[in-house]
Amino acid sequence: MQQPENGRSDIQKIEAKLPQPLARFMRRMRQPGARWIRLPVAVLLIVGGVLGFLPILGFWMLPLGLLLLAEDYPPAQRWIRSMMVGARRLWLRQKRRFTGARDSS
Repeated sequence: MQQPENGRSDIQKIEAKLPQPLARFMRRMRQPGARWIRLPVAVLLIVGGVLGFLPILGFWMLPLGLLLLAEDYPPAQRWIRSMMVGARRLWLRQKRRFTGARDSS
């Protein structure tokens, strides 16, 4: 993923906003030695995200699985990053529309 001026990658920015246990899990999964664990976990998260309408599973699993998949599949990195940026912009636009709140980040 892209490294901005301040040295933090997009994934690190996302990790900073996650609950602590989930952020720790993501850091462990992003380590180079975790590749053989990361790929099956990514696929399971994507499938769970697609089936997010079922109990226990959730739509939150889809972006997490895509981020893990992008670690090992470079052609997906640009597509996933642009999708995440677009989703963030949409979220901020809707947030401003309904609450009048402003987000500085």
